[in-house]
Amino acid sequence: MFKKITILLAFFAISISALGRDIYVYFTPSYAALDAIIDRINSAKSSIDVAVYDFTSRPLAKAIIKAKARGVKVRILLDRKANQNKYSKETFLRNAGIDVRLAIPHVAWDREGLMHNKFAVIDGKVVITGSANWTASAFKINDENVIIINRVDIANVYEKEFKYLWKRSLLR
Repeated sequence: MFKKITILLAFFAISISALGRDIYVYFTPSYAALDAIIDRINSAKSSIDVAVYDFTSRPLAKAIIKAKARGVKVRILLDRKANQNKYSKETFLRNAGIDVRLAIPHVAWDREGLMHNKFAVIDGKVVITGSANWTASAFKINDENVIIINRVDIANVYEKEFKYLWKRSLLR
């Protein structure tokens, strides 16, 4: 029985509701996590701030562009090195009028760090975070997790970090 449950968890995302539906947890590979993120983007009313290491997912990029078209203020912060490939949605998003910046890394021991975050804050009250980059691989083939938190106090902490990263980011 335990083996069957483990196998099921490996192939399907799980949504765990806790604290009165404040927290939802998804595991990939599965489209349930992708759909949950798109649903939150589609429900955005005023703002979407995204800090993500790698962004190659066309469905997520399209949802972001639709949100902008609805009048939602959108800011995207990407790692500059991770988004130098032909699959990055940086140019696609910029061409749609999305405010996109590239993170300036910290430097230590003569090495550059990464902007390795994977989070979004929606309307100052919803946080999307976890291990998943916003890539097709994260939802189709990788073992990842996505956590959606509906709490203003948590969103405030993430928003503060986003603003810090945004202020020291590269305008291009």
